[in-house]
Amino acid sequence: MSQSNATLLFEDGTIYRGQAAGIRGTTSGEICFNTGMTGYQEVFTDPSYFGQVLVTTNVHIGNYGTLSQDEESETVQIKGLICKNFNIDYSRPKADKDLQKYFEEAGIVAIHGIDTREIVKKVRDKGAMNVVISTEIDDVEQLKATLNSTPSMEGLELASKVSTKSAYTLGDESSSKRIAVLDFGTKRNILNCLVDRGCYLKVFPAKTTLTELNDFNPDGYFLSNGPGDPASMDYAIATIKEILLENKPVFGICLGHQLLALANDIPTYKMHHGHRGINHPVKNLVTGFCEITTQNHGFGVSPEALLSNQDKVEITHRNLNDDTIEGIQVKGKPAFSVQYHPEAAPGPHDSRYLFDQFVELLNSKK
Repeated sequence: MSQSNATLLFEDGTIYRGQAAGIRGTTSGEICFNTGMTGYQEVFTDPSYFGQVLVTTNVHIGNYGTLSQDEESETVQIKGLICKNFNIDYSRPKADKDLQKYFEEAGIVAIHGIDTREIVKKVRDKGAMNVVISTEIDDVEQLKATLNSTPSMEGLELASKVSTKSAYTLGDESSSKRIAVLDFGTKRNILNCLVDRGCYLKVFPAKTTLTELNDFNPDGYFLSNGPGDPASMDYAIATIKEILLENKPVFGICLGHQLLALANDIPTYKMHHGHRGINHPVKNLVTGFCEITTQNHGFGVSPEALLSNQDKVEITHRNLNDDTIEGIQVKGKPAFSVQYHPEAAPGPHDSRYLFDQFVELLNSKK
């Protein structure tokens, strides 16, 4: 790989110079950092990262190559990558290709050879902001123009852009557990966790109506993860309100969790820099047990609004780092959700009991 130059510009005017990787080009989006030491390919292909520029805290990226079976969606979802060491040589014998070829095929711009520790500290101190990476332009004024045209993540509806365009099914059609999945940007491993528990799924586009969902005759509903601002998704909030009237089991993850809260008139908010990584401690307030979780979100459910609406919704999980809301249960309804990712991929499997909990709800409502 040629050692051509690359430029990273923050919206506050900070400039970093490094080396180029991936394709020659320019890209922009909201910056976020991920603290995982492994699982970079799963992160790159997670639809929840759509529209974001990722900075990795681990110093080596690409050191075990890429493998098609590790992808969480059909394509790379991040807008660009910032890393310390972009490795071409890899150690895993069964890998399909190196990261440079992988990024070239996906059309991804990357910058490396810069102090990512300094960048992560900057994001933690000043919060998430838009950035632009260019491996073809070094004129700062030109880059500022690109940055100025990049929309803020707050108020941005992105789920419909990454959702499936047409419905499809997974699992055993003869199963007694039929789940309608509202796809706001679901990860493959979430669906696998449900199929592995004997469920038959039909995955629907984000803007599917309740009438269309009910044509499948589901026993329950799953609300997936996804990108963007949940408060911008009026269509989904309205559908979930209708779903709750049916009193069928509902399980939401990440964006699905935020939408379940909004459907109960509890607002969400833009976090300072969000939670992303595979090492976040969460306490289950119902059992008293703690679990290490995988997380990826830049919005959260308002704790103040939840505390004033305890007649409608119960808090079931809290983040032990900052006490943010990590799980809720709708009172009087078989509906619950978590902010984190129990399927992991990458990450620990401490929280996969939640899929069992959902299946138990499905069985109990038969």
